[in-house]
Amino acid sequence: MATKIRLQRHGRKSYAFYSIVIADVRAPRDGKFTEKIGTYNPNTNPATVDLKFDRALYWVEVGAQPTDTVRNILSKEGVYLMKHLKGGVKKGAFDEATAQQKFEQWQAQKKQSTAAVAAQVAADKKSALAASLEAEKKANAEIAKKVAEKKAEAAAKAAEAAAAEAPAEEATETPAEA
Repeated sequence: MATKIRLQRHGRKSYAFYSIVIADVRAPRDGKFTEKIGTYNPNTNPATVDLKFDRALYWVEVGAQPTDTVRNILSKEGVYLMKHLKGGVKKGAFDEATAQQKFEQWQAQKKQSTAAVAAQVAADKKSALAASLEAEKKANAEIAKKVAEKKAEAAAKAAEAAAAEAPAEEATETPAEA
């Protein structure tokens, strides 16, 4: 029986969520499967992968062929690196402890680079927020300036109107006194 490691789609429209499954090559995408070895959520940033590492490694070692997307996921999770290291142990290039140490170094390096990328994304987001806040403050200051100018114009017109009415009233009052 030829087996494939493939994605099985779940989730609602425009918000896909996938299960990583072992299935017969003749089975439909969302059909019958042998074993579920993990999940993949591409909607988060970065994409979230929950994988049963030992089962994925087992299936890769026994010859299950992954799809292109699953191959990329397994590679990023380190399944193919561990398969490569186990092959080196079988050939006698190094022992199991050295292979495990190399894998742990790779995991630490990956975790460090992921943390650096996450920090960069957070810093970019923070700077973009600060820039938009400054732009909003500038726009609000311009609006406040225009409003103050309009109020000053209205006050000047009201003062002119009051000044124009005051002499007219005095003119009408003076002849009555005479």
